[in-house]
Amino acid sequence: MTAEQLISFARGAPSLDIVDVEGLKAAATRAFDADPAGVTAYGTSVGYLPLRKWIADKHNVSPDQVIVTNGSLQADAFLFGHLVQPGDDVVVEKPTYDRTLLNLQNLGAKVHQVTLREDGIDIDELRGLLESGVRPKLAHIIPNYQNPAGLTLSLEKRQALLALAAQYEFIIFEDDPYVDIRFRGEPLPSMLSMDSDNTVVHASSFTKTVCPGVRVGYLVGPAALIDAIAKKATNLYISPGMVSEAIVHQFCVSGDIEKSVRTVSAALGERAKVLAESIRKHIPGATFTEPDGGYFLWVDLPSDVDVDKLFPAAMKKGVAVVKGSDFLLEGGKHSLRLAYSAVTVDQIDEGVRRIAEAIEEVRG
Repeated sequence: MTAEQLISFARGAPSLDIVDVEGLKAAATRAFDADPAGVTAYGTSVGYLPLRKWIADKHNVSPDQVIVTNGSLQADAFLFGHLVQPGDDVVVEKPTYDRTLLNLQNLGAKVHQVTLREDGIDIDELRGLLESGVRPKLAHIIPNYQNPAGLTLSLEKRQALLALAAQYEFIIFEDDPYVDIRFRGEPLPSMLSMDSDNTVVHASSFTKTVCPGVRVGYLVGPAALIDAIAKKATNLYISPGMVSEAIVHQFCVSGDIEKSVRTVSAALGERAKVLAESIRKHIPGATFTEPDGGYFLWVDLPSDVDVDKLFPAAMKKGVAVVKGSDFLLEGGKHSLRLAYSAVTVDQIDEGVRRIAEAIEEVRG
């Protein structure tokens, strides 16, 4: 492999070889055959109704608790736009998804980052914040294979969060696009499924299980909240993309989604394993937690490696990474997020070798 070929650990997207293109083509044909009127018309702002029903059944809720959006980032934006006013307190994980940080800051929210431990958000730190008088509108939590840290929220902490949300009357925004991409361990119940107080709003997506190009995500929450968001969505775009939602619906009802999840999970499980081995081999002193699923591995590099300098040096060597500092209000100067979803196994070791060379160049 030549140095000119960029090896990218930057994007959390599946590589083309693990996308079921044939299955999607067949689903598209079925969608147009089965429901030409529904696929080609405007539709409604809550999304393609048969897909909305499929999602509702999956989560064991009623369809009026679901809105289907153009990707889950739009679901996030709808929820934040509806709930968060300038000056409102919001809790997020430390580190958290960079676009979440950006979107909340753009809304004028007062963002509190609460430390992420190996088993999820630090409940004691959060409790201390609440006891000090902070009253957040919502806590944004990525419970499974967190982006960027790759960590999973334990069952015990899920229960503790639900109790705190009920006590202090804030919404838990359970942002869960990675849940199905599991390599190891047992699946944990969603906070949505454990919620008896209407405190959870849940988002997920077909980006990680089908493909990013469909741009289909969704929000599940109390019917009144979903209805209010649906009214705003109507004013914004009348309806989301019916064609892609109908294709996703056919892909799901045929069972192709389960096959796709197995393909993606198997491929990414192997890639994550090879990435961990390569880091141990080429970057002594780097520390990380091997993820049980998802798309990302977070690496803490030795403290004499500044990622602001490493980033351009790595790019020159033909490898793209994301700086840890992008996911934090402060800190992350010695950390990287590595996405192993779009790199094939044969690229991974070479990519890590290039990072190691760049580290040696910028050291101390």
